[in-house]
Amino acid sequence: MEIEIISFGKISEFIKNQKIEITGISNTDELKAYLEARFPALNNVKYKLSLNRNIIQKSTAITANDEVAIMPPFSGG
Repeated sequence: MEIEIISFGKISEFIKNQKIEITGISNTDELKAYLEARFPALNNVKYKLSLNRNIIQKSTAITANDEVAIMPPFSGG
């Protein structure tokens, strides 16, 4: 299945926005493991995942053509 990866901040230095083809991955926990193996620098950064523009707090199902954003910690006011 194809998903779109969007990265922000320091993460965008080593993960460029792209569409990737993945197989055998059905949820965000599996995707995190895949991304950390493919991009080892991600292991040294705290980050959150957003699935279709919603920040996720627990493992969530992924389907074809989903948009996943990888974001460093942020704050605002």
